[in-house]
Amino acid sequence: MKYLSQFLRITAFTLAGELLQRVIPLPVPASVYGLTLLFAALCLGVVKLEQVKDAGGFLVSILPILFVSPAVGILENWGLIQGVVIPLLLLIALSTIVTFGIAGRVTQVLNKRGKQDEDSAKH
Repeated sequence: MKYLSQFLRITAFTLAGELLQRVIPLPVPASVYGLTLLFAALCLGVVKLEQVKDAGGFLVSILPILFVSPAVGILENWGLIQGVVIPLLLLIALSTIVTFGIAGRVTQVLNKRGKQDEDSAKH
């Protein structure tokens, strides 16, 4: 029953993301809205980590399976993308490097802020 309630919580945020995506006229995927809402709820304490941790861990563990369908789609449409494969790979590589850089910088800032919060709490 615990897992079911955790999945339902995550699903509720996913549904809220779908609704936001239909209401807000921005080119943002519904999943990004849903994850942002869940993150905000976790930060604000509306949802406790224990209320989604196990189901979230399971979803992360099966994440590679979720990429099978897009990979099959790419193979089925290989004739369409064959002529632009090099520019696509360069774009993917560049965007991956930029994403890693931004994620690393954000992690450094958050770690520094966390250490400052710990230091101020000690005093």
